[in-house]
Amino acid sequence: MPPKMSVVICSLNGAAGVDRCIRALSTQTIRSALEVIVVDDGSTDATSDVGRAHAAKVIRHETNLGLAAARNSGLDAATAPVVAFLDDDCEPEPQWAEQLLGDYQDEGVTGAGGPITPAVRNGFMLRYLERHNPLKPQETNLAKSNRLIYRFKLYVRRQWTQTEDLSRRGVYSFAGANMSFLRQALIETGKFDERFRFGSEDQDLCIRLAQTFPTGQLVFVPGARVVHHFKSPIHDTLRRSRAYGRGSARLYRKWPSVPPTLFPGPIVVLAVLLLSARRPSLAVAAAAIPHLLYPQGLRGAIANHSAESLLDAYIQLAEETCGNIGFVEGLWLFRDLVPEAVKEAEHREGMGLVP
Repeated sequence: MPPKMSVVICSLNGAAGVDRCIRALSTQTIRSALEVIVVDDGSTDATSDVGRAHAAKVIRHETNLGLAAARNSGLDAATAPVVAFLDDDCEPEPQWAEQLLGDYQDEGVTGAGGPITPAVRNGFMLRYLERHNPLKPQETNLAKSNRLIYRFKLYVRRQWTQTEDLSRRGVYSFAGANMSFLRQALIETGKFDERFRFGSEDQDLCIRLAQTFPTGQLVFVPGARVVHHFKSPIHDTLRRSRAYGRGSARLYRKWPSVPPTLFPGPIVVLAVLLLSARRPSLAVAAAAIPHLLYPQGLRGAIANHSAESLLDAYIQLAEETCGNIGFVEGLWLFRDLVPEAVKEAEHREGMGLVP
């Protein structure tokens, strides 16, 4: 029986995670309907050997080409009508695949993804990531307007939102660690843009899917859960934030109509600190401002009598600072990237469609 879903696991030196992920796939309620593909993106460990030991289809890049290229290699090797993507630090729950596939029974669904839940482990940073999960889908309200003031309002609203929406709903884009799409839709969209080595490649794809299939829908499926095994050191979280910033800059260079992802919080705190050189009393205000910008930690500390949550605002400030640094770096690194609108105009002119 041909597979109904191809599951692509991309990895760079993540042999242990690949083993854990494939073992979780072996317990899926529809395991016989799955095709498992491991893309070894230039690893120096036993990633490929682990994939072969589990009888998975293994694609190996001799050098590291980046996440988008790895996903494209998996897509090229896939034979099922639906292609799902997991990272090597993910562990899908037993009904994950069945839940995702079930949503494609609804006409017009081009993609489906589910929750990515941080694994519950000891350590302050792991508990912090459990409280402030960075891997959530982006909501459809992003598509209503690209005006900066509108996006700023959404940003502020997110900081003050206490509950996470776990209902089935349409979304703007998925987090790449738990997403699936119709294979043919990905091919017609042009697959992943391989210029995105890490960060925003998933959002770029979802933008182009919406353009290619304007009546299509990306659906968030609450029952398609994946557990994500974050690394515990704080520098890994900050490294990821900086990399996401660079990815956001590439997205902005490619789609100038998309507002730049430059977080205001670090700018506000820096301005107050600079002013405190003349008015030392403002240094106290600079220490208090993060709790106003990111109030969830303070609320959690009061509600749960947890003093460690008081540090959350400062970790969020550090994450956004690294995100801003990465964004500025990316603006320079990708300064020569031709915007999508310009590419389209040049193509039309070359075809003689523009006088």
